[in-house]
Amino acid sequence: MKSAVVLFPGLNRETDMMMALEAISGTKPVLVWHTEAELPQVDLVVIPGGFSYGDYLRCGAIAARSPIMGDIRAKALKGLKVLGVCNGFQILTEAGLLPGALVRNAGLRFVCREVRLRVENTRTWFTNQLNQGAVVSCPVAHGEGNYICEEETLKRLEGDGQVVFRYAEDTNPNGA
Repeated sequence: MKSAVVLFPGLNRETDMMMALEAISGTKPVLVWHTEAELPQVDLVVIPGGFSYGDYLRCGAIAARSPIMGDIRAKALKGLKVLGVCNGFQILTEAGLLPGALVRNAGLRFVCREVRLRVENTRTWFTNQLNQGAVVSCPVAHGEGNYICEEETLKRLEGDGQVVFRYAEDTNPNGA
């Protein structure tokens, strides 16, 4: 699988993501700078975590308007796989590629700790080696990680199998 990792000012997990993608696919990912107008020919685009543009305004709001996002949007609508991790997920919601929004954590504090996630969907290319209902450990670090959407949107996401992980039991650090 050929992949690209998109880099915005302030993101800081691109090296980890590139190493993980290379380990999984055996192919070195292409690093794409946010000012590029077009993506290279790839099967997957990943936007890693960090704090794009310092998370000024709202998390991901400035990055969502970068030149590369137009091509990501166009190719995603044609079926390109796009994964946003941490700030990457925030960027994708701000760009309108994912429904809902991320707002300040319920406790109004920055959260940096390990959480437990329950696997809700094993029918994706990145969860198909996991067991349904299994609990995995994951680090989080965010001030705006509280995902919100309308009830109707949540029901549609659940019905379409688009909820892949949920916080397990009492580990929800942000009110999502």
